[in-house]
Amino acid sequence: MKFQVNRDVFSEAVSFAVKLLPQRTTLPILSGVLLETTAGGLALSSFDYEVSAQTEIAADIEEPGRILVSGRLLADIASRLPNAPVRFSTEDSRITVACGTAHFTLLSMPVEEYPTLPQVTGNSGSLPAEAFASAVAQVAVAASRDDVTPVITGVQLEVTKSSLSLVATDRYRVAIREIEWDAGDSVTDTVTALVPARTLTEIGKTFGHSGTIGVSITSTDDRELIAFHADKRTVTSLLIKGNFPPVKRLFPESVDNYAVMNTAELIEATRRVSLVLEREAALRFTFSIDGLTLEAIGSEQAQASETIDAFLTGGDTVVSLKPQFLLDGLGAVHSEFVRISFTKTDNPNKPGPVLITSQSSKDQAGADNYKYLLQPNLLLR
Repeated sequence: MKFQVNRDVFSEAVSFAVKLLPQRTTLPILSGVLLETTAGGLALSSFDYEVSAQTEIAADIEEPGRILVSGRLLADIASRLPNAPVRFSTEDSRITVACGTAHFTLLSMPVEEYPTLPQVTGNSGSLPAEAFASAVAQVAVAASRDDVTPVITGVQLEVTKSSLSLVATDRYRVAIREIEWDAGDSVTDTVTALVPARTLTEIGKTFGHSGTIGVSITSTDDRELIAFHADKRTVTSLLIKGNFPPVKRLFPESVDNYAVMNTAELIEATRRVSLVLEREAALRFTFSIDGLTLEAIGSEQAQASETIDAFLTGGDTVVSLKPQFLLDGLGAVHSEFVRISFTKTDNPNKPGPVLITSQSSKDQAGADNYKYLLQPNLLLR
């Protein structure tokens, strides 16, 4: 195998191929990147049985071939090569990389033992890349990080002919966002796909500036896969098996009691006041006609409080919220103002979840349909 390729193009392609590989794997061969010549140039691929990444770049091919090499090492080398064309050549199990005055000799991995890359045919639909990346960032933060319950470590995608909704929960909060998309004639009924949140987050970052993303969902034998593709790049992911909890029904249709605040002011005040809190402790939020007062009671020597402007509709309300959970929701609200709505429960001593949504101005609701439902801590009375 022998080829020459542009340094920057090659480095970017290798970086894409290794981005989704696990840091540690029980099978060393799965840490490799597969390089193979094609009619159009050079294809680079990675696969760990759960996630695959495939891309193709232009290259001058002198001798066709197929090699497997350590992905992380190749990415490190590619990112530090001098500004000159990169030449690859192989002899037996050795790979020579030459770029300007820099030369590297690498050992190839047994390519015949590498698993067959998954192929997803068809196209379920397409959507704007920027809108998709934004929606993923807003929702994935609410997914659980506890692998004990795998089903809630994912983001549930629900696809109809004209919309795609994303839902995530960790039992303490639920985030949901719906965006428009074009399914053409490929989707007639609602289709769901439960995608690992960590994988979906990387996909959102990778394809965020790609213009349009194509999405395909398919079932083959006992494997259910989803594929995202744009700009000659494809990422596939094995779906999580299991039934996602029906959390959409937790969202109220309307709430009469709510407060509107400047998003940045609330974020900064929450960060300041929570400095004195011990881990896992909650902040007390008192909403009244005079504004919002935040109170933190830490150790005997440390207490804090702050009052900011708030425009209240309905009666005075007191809730206790974990500051980081609140900050996660506020960080996903892409608007100058935020609305916090107070839901009710049958128990007057137990406040209902608070609903966080975007607000364009003090009087106008936000243009997007992002919703973040957060369960407050019980107040100590």
